[in-house]
Amino acid sequence: MKIPLSDHFSYRKLLRFTMPSIMMMIFISIYGVVDGLFVSNYAGKASLTAINLVMPYIMMFGSFGFMLGTGGTALISKTLGMGDSEKANEIFSMLAVVCVIAGVLLTAVAMLLLRPVVTLLGAEGEILENSMHYGMIVLPATTAYILQFSFQSFCVTAEKSNLSLTMTVVSGLCNIALDFLFVAILGWGLRGAAAATAISQFIGAVIPLVYFSRKNPSLLRLRKFRFDGKALLRAFTNGSSELMSNLSMNIVAMLYNLQLMRYAGEDGVAAYGVIMYVNLVFMATFIGFSIGTAPLFGYNHGANNESELKNLFRKSITVLAAAAVVMATSAILLSGTLARLFVGYDEHLMTMTVQGFMIYACSFLFSGFNMFGSAMFTAFNNGLISAVISFVRTLICQIAAVLLLPLIFGLEGIWMSIVVAEFTAVLLTTCCFVKFRKRYHYA
Repeated sequence: MKIPLSDHFSYRKLLRFTMPSIMMMIFISIYGVVDGLFVSNYAGKASLTAINLVMPYIMMFGSFGFMLGTGGTALISKTLGMGDSEKANEIFSMLAVVCVIAGVLLTAVAMLLLRPVVTLLGAEGEILENSMHYGMIVLPATTAYILQFSFQSFCVTAEKSNLSLTMTVVSGLCNIALDFLFVAILGWGLRGAAAATAISQFIGAVIPLVYFSRKNPSLLRLRKFRFDGKALLRAFTNGSSELMSNLSMNIVAMLYNLQLMRYAGEDGVAAYGVIMYVNLVFMATFIGFSIGTAPLFGYNHGANNESELKNLFRKSITVLAAAAVVMATSAILLSGTLARLFVGYDEHLMTMTVQGFMIYACSFLFSGFNMFGSAMFTAFNNGLISAVISFVRTLICQIAAVLLLPLIFGLEGIWMSIVVAEFTAVLLTTCCFVKFRKRYHYA
């Protein structure tokens, strides 16, 4: 049953509303993990290392989809809350076209810079060539990647969270099936994994494009529009925090790889890659919850419904606190089992991976609050505060930690960096919650 944005939300209704977004992000993370599983077990750790080196670079370009999706959602949901559905649909249609244009331009830039960037990250010989093969196959799907990420947010605003989930499940299952065919059966190795990823991304982009291009019962539909530079700039500004967060995260991932090459060699990069794959699945809950609640805050902000804003904020913080404890505990208990799935064939690598992940998992106690805080201020159309939280969390704190802590603690210092960064950022997020509670009336 569809839950309108204008409803009053109990805990049960809030979880029902956000669950499609949470499941969507979990499926996205799982089909990203599948590449690593198949490549590691069928092509070896050299190929796994190559993917781990190039993946942050590839994902940087998909950040544009997060920016327009979250930033556009904040503007569209507020416009819907003000009762102007025609304007909301024009903004939605314009942003979809901008995603396509940006995707084409970014694809050209990404492919041109691929070899210099991978070389700068320390790749050489077989790892360099494998990184190039993977990147040159996946990067042409950048436009689809951007569209898929942006529509994840747009679907929630359209009160069609289930469509977003369906889109993700279909593309994810396609990726898993093609990985099995291309890598396990046909033996195409790393190239097969890259092809499976690219094809699944195209499928994930086509489904919502077809749906919103036709007459449908949702709040949104693709239609003719007049270019609105002010609205586009507002969407850019609103989503700047998500852009910053994703760009910073991938830049920091490259820095992690450089440090790990220095302190632990190729095994360190492979271990970090496994931790990142598993981390994606756990973090998907926080990301999905933040994406799911953002339109609710945006709509009620536009409708000046202060009582519901207070209700949503209080319940969201409670849900996040419970999830943080459960996920941190589960990650620590399951670290050995999860590491064995990827690198059980190499005892030294598995031991390094388990030790790293048990430390890394403590960051789950803090990261959800930071993600939610950034998303909530984006929903209030306050891109500046959202960007500050993201910038401090994903760039300043992590860069300082990953450069300084290894000097004191060695390899363990690299794994500790994310915990220190998230803890520092949650202090800033809490200060922002307190400072702006009277302006936005959520507490």
